[in-house]
Amino acid sequence: MLTSANFAAFARRVYDFAPYPAAKYKILADYLRVPIADPALSSLRDQFLRSDVVEELYQAQSPDGNWGPLSSKDYAAKDPFPTTYAAIERCLYLGLRLEDRGMLLTALDYLEDILRGRSSVRLYNKNERAIPWQLCDIATWVERLSPFNPLVDPIYSQWLFIAGQTFADGEYSYDRDMAAQHELLGTREKRLVPLPVSLLLTRPAELGALNDALLRHYGQQAFLHGHFWDKNLLELPDNWAEPHTRRYFHTINYINQFYHTEDYLAQAMDWLENRRGADGLWDYGPQIKDPWGYFGYWSKSKQHAVNRALDCSMEVLRVFDAYRRHNGGVYE
Repeated sequence: MLTSANFAAFARRVYDFAPYPAAKYKILADYLRVPIADPALSSLRDQFLRSDVVEELYQAQSPDGNWGPLSSKDYAAKDPFPTTYAAIERCLYLGLRLEDRGMLLTALDYLEDILRGRSSVRLYNKNERAIPWQLCDIATWVERLSPFNPLVDPIYSQWLFIAGQTFADGEYSYDRDMAAQHELLGTREKRLVPLPVSLLLTRPAELGALNDALLRHYGQQAFLHGHFWDKNLLELPDNWAEPHTRRYFHTINYINQFYHTEDYLAQAMDWLENRRGADGLWDYGPQIKDPWGYFGYWSKSKQHAVNRALDCSMEVLRVFDAYRRHNGGVYE
């Protein structure tokens, strides 16, 4: 069972193993909650901010704050960060704050200008759902960078009302969803904008009981049938280091964004704890594709075995950290 004590022990083991200052800084600052003024953390901070993985992001960012298109990847491009959203996710994954080298601050300004209507970025408008859908995505990233941002308030309130109508009796209703979207968005088609779950979860205190209704509908579907990949959490593999292990993380991470997820994720947390190697680390072996995508790695030399173990272990720590925070865990 995941506790504060064993989570801290796992984090310290990965810290001792980690060969890179960026990973060590992340563990101390975000997982062990070491105060920023602590000498152990402050001595690493400068190394972290000048590390190769942070420098890579800094050099790739445009002066106006973007890293290329918002979300539509150019498959012909070989850029390390194919979209602005992928690069922002990378920044947050590494543990960068708004003030760190100015990257997230300028990215925030870039996204806020789109919401203000002051940007040269033109959102595609191929159907009546396109603009509201894109605005939800932009609002989600703005809120992640700047919580309770006033520019997000009207979009969040709009979708909170729609979600409340949709789950009025605790169960999803397509008809209520459609009626609310037609009323607030001015749409007319039967095809709907998917409820922006990630946006709604950026302000959990405003959801109240709606969190549990969303979890029962979306989280239970992912638990039973998988999310993105068809790897559900009832069929966790006995062999940890198999080619498809990474795909289970898509489902775990999706459910892990909700609160009160013990009924769906407790078994997966035990599974992760019990898959540590003799060295106290995690390594799910070579995967069928790059297992850490565009943001989940701690060295630019990802092919080395030592980095594979570090990347996997850091991802497991991130999963544990979110699970405990979202299920009432208290750090000692």
